[in-house]
Amino acid sequence: MGKVAVAFAAAAVVAACSVAAVMVSRRVKRRRKWRNVVEILKEFEEGCDTPVGRLRQVVDAMAVEMHAGLASEGGSKLKMLLTYVHDLPNGTEKGTYYALHLGGTYFRILRVHLGGERSYLDVQDVERHPIPSHLMNSTSEVVLFNFLAFSLERFIQKEGNESSSQGVKRELAFTFSFPVKHTSISSGVLIKWTKGFEISEMVGKDIAECLQGALNRRGLDIHVSALVNDTVGALSLGYYHDPDTVVAVVFGTGSNACYLERTDAIIKCQGLLTTSGTMVVNMEWGNFWSSHLPRTAYDIDLDAESSNPNDMGFEKMIAGLYLGDIVRRVILRMSQESDIFGPYSSVFSEPYVLRTNAVSAMHEDDTPELQEVARILKDLGVSDVPLKVRKVVVKICDVVTRRAGRLAAAGIAGILKKIGRDGGGGITSGRSRSEVQMQRRTVVAVEGGLYMNYTMFREYMEEALVEILGEEVRQYVVVKAMEDGSSIGSALLVASLHS
Repeated sequence: MGKVAVAFAAAAVVAACSVAAVMVSRRVKRRRKWRNVVEILKEFEEGCDTPVGRLRQVVDAMAVEMHAGLASEGGSKLKMLLTYVHDLPNGTEKGTYYALHLGGTYFRILRVHLGGERSYLDVQDVERHPIPSHLMNSTSEVVLFNFLAFSLERFIQKEGNESSSQGVKRELAFTFSFPVKHTSISSGVLIKWTKGFEISEMVGKDIAECLQGALNRRGLDIHVSALVNDTVGALSLGYYHDPDTVVAVVFGTGSNACYLERTDAIIKCQGLLTTSGTMVVNMEWGNFWSSHLPRTAYDIDLDAESSNPNDMGFEKMIAGLYLGDIVRRVILRMSQESDIFGPYSSVFSEPYVLRTNAVSAMHEDDTPELQEVARILKDLGVSDVPLKVRKVVVKICDVVTRRAGRLAAAGIAGILKKIGRDGGGGITSGRSRSEVQMQRRTVVAVEGGLYMNYTMFREYMEEALVEILGEEVRQYVVVKAMEDGSSIGSALLVASLHS
């Protein structure tokens, strides 16, 4: 072999070795990056862990905070607000009533006709509309309430001359899903906004008066008879159908709970008298906090960058507005540590770009190749994501949702513990089987899109309730879904005031 041939052969060997070295280097880098992704996922999963022991600590903390909130104003992060609702609908109500519900991302208007029997509940018309985003951050409440009054006027105009309410003053329930300090069942001032609303000049104003003023300006013969929290509406509908209903919880854009409390247990309002000896208490449980809650770095960052930092800590771990963004933050961290989402992963830098309904769809994707996950990521601008990466996304969704569902169950169990409906921990705490069997039947009314539409959230919540309460006690706790309960129940509440 000539010198030239030898040189070419040597050069070829060197080139081949160089190529091989580059390929090996790339494989090593890919493996290192993948290990980083796996480590991030493992760390996140451990940070969100909710073993039953931890859940029971959350239960105890919830019950303690409830006691403190009932004892004094400002005694707890739980506001434990009085609603002045002490007589719930019992099925004897008659007439036609209206409800306007201002909630998270939508508002609803409906009309209910009652015939004096529980079996005669006719929801005659329901309208559901998105809330224009500019109204959520308007500089004046007049703009928001004028819009609501206009929408209600159009709704009533559709009734025509055949409406049974024609010529009669209409009674309206205003379901308002934000913290309000009530002064009566029909009046109360806004404490603060949540769920993305920020009309600062409304804080401290009477909400019912704001709506009534807008209705009067349009010349509408409508009376705001009740100002009702959405949880109280859900409780009212639950009680209307089943008098064993004593707790109501909403899992939607935000989250909250209310329950029926003995008036003598509301120490901060001594001498409070009601005909029933009870009153519905609006917990505003979104602001609950305990060191036992499994908080991660992603939760801390979400809170710090939110419009209400150091506030609504429990809600930010269990409510629909936030779950998608927690998932997004984990994906963003992974994309920063590796290139597994390709060069377009900067889309994950945009807050709330990933909605919880998308998380639900990806989490519950049962196709062999996770096509729904691929489609949603593509819609976000991230294409050609490998199957193993899609599986990681599903796992992140599962970790976030599992924690949310299990913490939701702990919150419910905390209420049951406070009112003595948790079985005292079941047989394992020393109670005999006969004592457990004497447990009273308790119905928990649940409403909200997160609960209604996200199967895995619902299943994780149910599973955790069994773990916390024990199977013996759990059989006495009935969880009932309330479709449109917050709106229908509020109308029922107004009906009970006029029956």
